[in-house]
Amino acid sequence: MNETYDYGLWSMVILNSAIFIFFAFSFVKPKTSTDWRSLGAFSAFIVALFTEMYGFPLTIYFLSGWLTETYPEVNFFAHENGHLLHTFFGFQGDAHWDPFHIVSMVFIVAGFFMLSSAWNVLHHAQKHHQLATTGWYARCRHPQYVAFILIMFGFLLQWPTIPTLAMFPILVVVYVKLAKREEAQAIAEFGSEYHRYMESTPSWIPSFNKSVEGKNHENVN
Repeated sequence: MNETYDYGLWSMVILNSAIFIFFAFSFVKPKTSTDWRSLGAFSAFIVALFTEMYGFPLTIYFLSGWLTETYPEVNFFAHENGHLLHTFFGFQGDAHWDPFHIVSMVFIVAGFFMLSSAWNVLHHAQKHHQLATTGWYARCRHPQYVAFILIMFGFLLQWPTIPTLAMFPILVVVYVKLAKREEAQAIAEFGSEYHRYMESTPSWIPSFNKSVEGKNHENVN
């Protein structure tokens, strides 16, 4: 068996982390402390992901005994075999074309698209000191947080690791708490107007049964 070792590529860790964090930064354009906490939580997930993907494969080391016994013919220190779900489900060929990887890219691209679209609506509403209720904000109240969750889930399908699997539910809870804090601020500022918005718009799961057009008013993420 070829004992290829495709890790220790710290320049790739830095480059890929910087690219995805910059993308998120450019879409979110954080201004408030809450914005920075939201981006910071996502950034921590991204750094942990690419550290294992290119730097130090902690998960593979941790599971090495079981992996070696169960898949003796597989060199898990070769980069293409780091796609663990590809091996676990018995897929053959290039891991980049297996169902998990394809679905993961759909989640990641959709997440970044949603993040960008939601920010445009929110930025326009903030400029006019209004409540954002159009675009993705007509479909759910926290589209930017939903977008971050979609992106992280996509990466989990593509390259699951013990640290990111542990971080994911924690970060979801962090986003839920940030959303509740922002809603309390919005209620204090907009009162009954925001209550009506809450009654007509779901929190997290987007509704596609209502119009995305309408009056803009300022909102939370």
